[in-house]
Amino acid sequence: MRPLFPDTAGEYPDTGRIYLNNASVSRMPASSVRAMEDFLLEYNRAGPDSRAAAGLVEEVAHRIRKTISGMVRCQPDEIALTQSTTDGINAVAAGLAVKPNANMVIRSIAHEHHANTFPWLRLQDRLEVRTLPVDEDGFFEFGDLEASLDGNTALVAMSHALYNTGSILPLERVGRLLGGQVPFFVDAAQTVGSLGEYDFSRLNSDYMSFNGSKWLCGPMGTGLFYCSRAAAANLQPAHVGGESAILYDSTKIAFKDMPDRFETGFRNFVGLAGLLASLEYLARLGFDNIRQQNIRLCRMLREGLADIPRVNLYGPEEGKRVGIIAFNIEGRDPAYIAERLEERGIVMALREIGETKMVRASPHFYNTEQEISAAIDVIKDLL
Repeated sequence: MRPLFPDTAGEYPDTGRIYLNNASVSRMPASSVRAMEDFLLEYNRAGPDSRAAAGLVEEVAHRIRKTISGMVRCQPDEIALTQSTTDGINAVAAGLAVKPNANMVIRSIAHEHHANTFPWLRLQDRLEVRTLPVDEDGFFEFGDLEASLDGNTALVAMSHALYNTGSILPLERVGRLLGGQVPFFVDAAQTVGSLGEYDFSRLNSDYMSFNGSKWLCGPMGTGLFYCSRAAAANLQPAHVGGESAILYDSTKIAFKDMPDRFETGFRNFVGLAGLLASLEYLARLGFDNIRQQNIRLCRMLREGLADIPRVNLYGPEEGKRVGIIAFNIEGRDPAYIAERLEERGIVMALREIGETKMVRASPHFYNTEQEISAAIDVIKDLL
């Protein structure tokens, strides 16, 4: 069958391996790798500490903020450049102003990524961390959320989509419930780039963090942190330096405006040059097209797995999850399955819900139906 994106063939050459772990780190287009090389060469030719090199850096930063702000529907100066989703989470956890007897609300830690759990648990000496019970797919009851909120709630922090089952949580409804009265943090690592032309402003969040190396096909070490202008004043920067603050009155400092206040030290500009190239590449393909391709591939994989005896599938029905398929084979250790698959040239991931381990597959637009069929055949051989 002709691939949906025939023009990607040269960007994703055949390596003999079927890569289905894009919810962790995606492959990069070859054009993005070249963009990183071009930036680094030009940066060195200009002289790293020169006005010409500074202009290159400023141009990349400007274009990244403009592109990302257009994607998530915010202002460019509300986007700070980080290294990871975790960086943005810790920026909120470390800088959050809390009053005596404060509390915050998160979901059950058994069904959440460590990066969106540990920074909040570390705050327990400063505030009460309340956790919401969830069902097998990670969804919570709104009655439980409402019951957890009170006048001392300093923050609600949730993932937009779950790393293990792909469940898309109803965060638009959460944002409406909080109504701007309670600060709202969103871990969007699994949704930016995977939901098509989604309007993230509908979440009504104050803070949001995601990275460039998952569904956006950028390099590792690139991250984005959204902080609304209104919420910036309530967040004390965790780090300080000459890039983020100024000295006044000889011994006192004041933080700069957004986004500088959260960008102490040098950024990974060569990585951001690669991410910018990936964003432009994906935009040419169309994010809605990419989303539809991912849905097709996941449907094919899930239906194929459902037909295999002793395979247990996790996660909600189609339409309620991103491009993630989690499964187990009865009588087989999930770690064994993941290892045997990689030995056969098929890369998936080992993930968990609490103590329950599972294999997670996450195809992206460049994967083909032939690859999905091949993966299903290999899994049948593991019975």
